[in-house]
Amino acid sequence: MKLFSNEIVFRGHPDKVCDQISSAILDECLRKDEGSRCGVEVMGGKGKIFITGEITTKADFDAAAIARRVLRDIGYRDDYEIIDNIGKQSGDIALGTNDEIAGAGDQGMMFGYACNDTDRYLPKAMVILQELSRKYDELVHSHEDFYPDGKAQITGVYDDDFNILSIKDFTISYNNSEKNRKVTDAMLKDIADEICARYGLKVERYLINPTGRFEIGGFEGDAGLTGRKIVVDAYQSFANVGGGCMNGKDPTKVDLSGAYMARKYAKELLKKYDLKWCEIQMSYAIGLRRPLAIYIDSDKGNFMPEEQMYERGEPKHIIEELDMKHICYEKQAMFGHFYD
Repeated sequence: MKLFSNEIVFRGHPDKVCDQISSAILDECLRKDEGSRCGVEVMGGKGKIFITGEITTKADFDAAAIARRVLRDIGYRDDYEIIDNIGKQSGDIALGTNDEIAGAGDQGMMFGYACNDTDRYLPKAMVILQELSRKYDELVHSHEDFYPDGKAQITGVYDDDFNILSIKDFTISYNNSEKNRKVTDAMLKDIADEICARYGLKVERYLINPTGRFEIGGFEGDAGLTGRKIVVDAYQSFANVGGGCMNGKDPTKVDLSGAYMARKYAKELLKKYDLKWCEIQMSYAIGLRRPLAIYIDSDKGNFMPEEQMYERGEPKHIIEELDMKHICYEKQAMFGHFYD
C-alpha cells in the first residue's frame, strides 16, 4: 500500500483567474485573426491587474474590457485597476514561425499522458477533483455564501499496481462568507461523497478549511500569476510535466500544441496496445518543424515512435489535425486542459 496526493485549484483561484484572462485575450485575437501570435501574461493582486506579454495581430481588442468580463463571469467585482502593457512579438521569433517555415514557436519538452482508470483516460482521483471544481463553480453562481477562490486535494491509498483503493484524506479549502459554515461544509461534503461513490471510492476523513476560516480570498488574500499552476493544468502530478505554461499562447507555441498532441498520442497508443498507462515526451527546437525526439513509456515498457508521429508532430500539422485555432482556450484554462 502507498499514499499519493493530487491537487486542483478552483476557477476563482487568483492564478487560475490570470490564466483565464490570458486565454480570453488569446481567444479574441484568434477569433478576429487566425494568424495572431500571442504570448500573454497576467499578474493580479491588491486591487490591480497587470497585463503584459507579446501579441502580433490584425485583431482590434480591448484587453482591459476582456479582463473585466472574465472577472464578472467568475464571480468577482470588475472595478480593479487594469494596466495594459502588451507589446509586439519579437521579429526574431516570427522568423521561425511564419507560414513558409512553420517551425516551433519555442524550444522545450512537453508530456502527454493517458490511463485506463476512467472513460476519460485519466486517473480517478484527477477526474474527481475536476468534477468537484465544476460543481463548486455552480455553487458560487447559485449560493451567496460561496466565494470563487479555493482548492482541493486528494490523498489516496493505492495498491502496488497503483490502483486507488480509497481516499485517506480529502482536503477542501474554500472561500466563503463564514456565516453558515455547518451548512456549506455539509453541502461540499455531500457533493464530494456523491462524486467519489460514482467511482467506487469512500473517503476516510475530510479536512475542510483546516485553518478554521477562509473569508478573505481572491486578489485581496493572495496574488495571481499566469502559468503558476502548470501541474493542475496538466495531470495533477500523475505524470511528468513540461516546463512551459499552456495559457495565453497561440498554438504555434509547442508548450500548447505539443502538449495537446502528446496527449492524443498517449490515448491512441493506450487503445492500440491495450495499455494500462502511457506517457509521451515530445521535444522541439525553436524555428524547426520536426520534433527533435518522441519518447514513449508505458506499463508494457518503451515503444519506438512510428515515423508518421514525427510528421504529425510538426506544429502546422498539429494545428490542422486538432483544429487548434478554433478552440476556446478560456474554457480550457478553467478546470485543467485535459478533461477528456
